[in-house]
Amino acid sequence: MASRTASKDVITLKGSAAIVSEFFGYAANSILYNRGVYPEESFLKVKKYGLPMLLTQDEEVKSYIASITSQLSEWLEAGKLQRIVLVIMSKATSEVLERWNFNIETDAEVIEKGVIREKSDKEIMREIQAIMRQIASSITYLPCFDEQCVFDVLAYTDRDVAVPFTWIESDAKLIQNPQMVKLHSFDTKIHKVDTMVSYKVDEWDEE
Repeated sequence: MASRTASKDVITLKGSAAIVSEFFGYAANSILYNRGVYPEESFLKVKKYGLPMLLTQDEEVKSYIASITSQLSEWLEAGKLQRIVLVIMSKATSEVLERWNFNIETDAEVIEKGVIREKSDKEIMREIQAIMRQIASSITYLPCFDEQCVFDVLAYTDRDVAVPFTWIESDAKLIQNPQMVKLHSFDTKIHKVDTMVSYKVDEWDEE
């Protein structure tokens, strides 16, 4: 009698880069929606990862995120991307209020020798679902913003990487004495993504 085993899907470097860059696009949209950076009515509900997700309909923001995910995919495929950070800042003062960190570990053997890995698509989706649920529930513990905010995206790459003219050198946009919350991670077997949010502690909480 044949035994049943969970089927594994072949994961290529190109496929893994596409999964991670697409994840960042949806995660960025979710953060911008849940943290109220843009008006609720400017988002459209879609289904992704087996969950209701929200995507911005603001053309400028859509174009910006699309250009970022395209570039991230290229760097991921080359094994040159170490971290992506979505930073939320005060529009009036540029003070950094939150940093959403996505740290990336890349399987060096895949980059150097072109080997492939195996992992079930469903397993990867479940891991991503867990992160998306945590982003959606972050409003329960993150401080409310009482001012208009803007966002920026920082990419930490290897020093020898070619940087397009649309990207510029930036400071790290750090938060002094931040509160930090580690979220779930997901792993394609080629790229492992660890997620963490750090935020400015409300002055009332320090008293």
